[in-house]
Amino acid sequence: MASNNMTLMTCFLIISLAFFILPQTQARVLLSETQATPATGFLYPKAESTVLPDPSPFFAPSLLQTPLPTNSFFQNFVLNNGDQPEYFHPYHFRSSNSSLSLSYPTRLATSASISQNFTPELTISATQNNQERHVVSSFSDLGVTLDFPSSNLRFFLVKGSPYLTCNVSNPTALSISTASSITSLFPNAQRNKYTLKLDNSQTMLVYSSSPIGLTISNPSLITSDAFTGVMRVALLPPGSQDLEAVLDQFSSSYPVSGEAVFTGPFTLEYRWVKEGNGDLLMLAHPLHQQLLSVQDSNATVLDYLKYRSIDGDLLGVVGNSWVLKTQPIPVSWHSITGVKDLVQALPEIKAALSGDVQALISTPVSTTASYEYGKLIAKAARLALIGEEVGVKDIPAITKFMKDAIEPWLSGTFSGNGFLYEGKWGGLVTKNGAVDKGADYGFGVYNDHHFHLGYFLYAISVVAKLDVDWGMKFKDQAYALAGDFMNLNRQPDSSYPRLRNFDLYNLHSWAGGLTEFADGRNQESTSEAVNAYYSAALMGLAYRDTNLTDTASLLAALEIQAAQKWWHVHQGDNIYEDVFASQNKITGIVWSNKRDTGLWFASAESKEIRLGIQVLPISPITEVLFSNASYVREVVDWTIPALNREGVTDAWRGFAYALEGIYNKEEALQNVKNLKGFDDGNSLSNLLWWIHSRG
Repeated sequence: MASNNMTLMTCFLIISLAFFILPQTQARVLLSETQATPATGFLYPKAESTVLPDPSPFFAPSLLQTPLPTNSFFQNFVLNNGDQPEYFHPYHFRSSNSSLSLSYPTRLATSASISQNFTPELTISATQNNQERHVVSSFSDLGVTLDFPSSNLRFFLVKGSPYLTCNVSNPTALSISTASSITSLFPNAQRNKYTLKLDNSQTMLVYSSSPIGLTISNPSLITSDAFTGVMRVALLPPGSQDLEAVLDQFSSSYPVSGEAVFTGPFTLEYRWVKEGNGDLLMLAHPLHQQLLSVQDSNATVLDYLKYRSIDGDLLGVVGNSWVLKTQPIPVSWHSITGVKDLVQALPEIKAALSGDVQALISTPVSTTASYEYGKLIAKAARLALIGEEVGVKDIPAITKFMKDAIEPWLSGTFSGNGFLYEGKWGGLVTKNGAVDKGADYGFGVYNDHHFHLGYFLYAISVVAKLDVDWGMKFKDQAYALAGDFMNLNRQPDSSYPRLRNFDLYNLHSWAGGLTEFADGRNQESTSEAVNAYYSAALMGLAYRDTNLTDTASLLAALEIQAAQKWWHVHQGDNIYEDVFASQNKITGIVWSNKRDTGLWFASAESKEIRLGIQVLPISPITEVLFSNASYVREVVDWTIPALNREGVTDAWRGFAYALEGIYNKEEALQNVKNLKGFDDGNSLSNLLWWIHSRG
């Protein structure tokens, strides 16, 4: 199977290169990020949500006038009491009662899950504890700043920093408490570095920008004299190299924030804002390590400096900026290899298409829910494109169906639901979601926005492709939908936050919205996230917006590689422990601090659903997501026995058979033809098109 996989990857590279020399999609340098944003002055009617939390207790007043993040890496810090931890690689942080706690979490791996435990190994506060909440004074793509104004403390929390950095603005006596007993505390001669050893075998290094007096007050408490300046804390990881000397060397340069800049096709650059002296030491997770262009970054990888993380080993990287480059992916309306030349297949596909089209246009739409409705119109769009690809002439019937179904959502005349704009956080909600946080799967509290809107964008893009005048008529409304999760604009006058779902350090999306979770953000269906960015790229093609296509294509490529790294489980790749990887070929839910085999709506035993939710919807981009043919065979073989369980539906079987078609077309075709039902976003036509277009 290795040779098949190499052949497939080679095919992708050739197709990708061919794709990018076409005049319509030639390689180009991106314009400014503001220009790359789906910009429009249009806003859907305004809504006053009754279910959204109030952001004012946690954000500085100046930030309340701007769109606020709703799926960020620090979301727990601004929900409810703000005291649930968040994971920042390599540390867990929790803010509570004028203090910030640090944990270098231990991992617990079983066949069902991998989790990290939070233990407050070290907690920093002012001795005169004011019991105040923190305030987010600023945030960026890669970091957040927490202030405790009455305590004179400001914490710069930047993803991937091996140090915790605290700025003390006025002379303040500090308290450093520990969950474990202190076994020793040694200062250097200048008293600007202390070595703290705990009875859990951990060693913490405490640095300060000026001399500080630290004293052990009891076995779990250290107090200081009045101090002003910068304090940094780093855990000393075990290793054979002189890692302490490395941490000493880079302790004087610290990041206060970081931006991820879209600098060119399939290129992302990290630019940290730093203070202090010297070069910056940060940590790269396995996908960073795969994509990092050391030459373009002028960075040095310290492969001997390792910290463990839920995402795999983190390696030290020295450099003030990183350049990440990913292989181009083909963004195409039709199948990558095509089905037009498969003469025997065309009658079969056309016959199925005729039946699916007739069933769709003759059945009244019964749902008002945004997710199910989106899947329905995207299903119609798939039929239209399949028809176009195989030369069927009844596309106008499907086009009319899609127009009739989509226009009420864009014009605000849809009975029973619709899109609205709320300004408290800055984004779209549905009419039903504005008054019921459980409606539309939590869309009204910013859950799953890219999933729902991705389906709408796909259908709109197809209609805009087929009918240019219609597309221009509704362009502003369409771009407003895209802007909700695709906005790149950093300006405070933007209507939406920057990249609502995409985590620019983790390099994939989160879906959890404004709900507090002990394990941080989460995402179940990577394939629907890929679909969202793929659909935005198609919208760029439909409207000849090269910046939107380029930006969305990069996000889709990153989402795909993240899915292959953390959702697709490969035994022996040093990402997950064998006890987990030997029993699972695909995850259920990936959390920022956990890996789970269970789903929101199904148990871990439902392997066919665990697979299917990472496959749907099937479209041309699915071929890129599942480009590793040997892995596909493994995950299908792992899933097939579960298909014989009582209660398994044909709708979920269809996705397993679709992947089977990558390496065994004949058997997959027979299995698909025996199905009696399909997922509400899928169809017999789509499955036949998919299998017949396999290489």
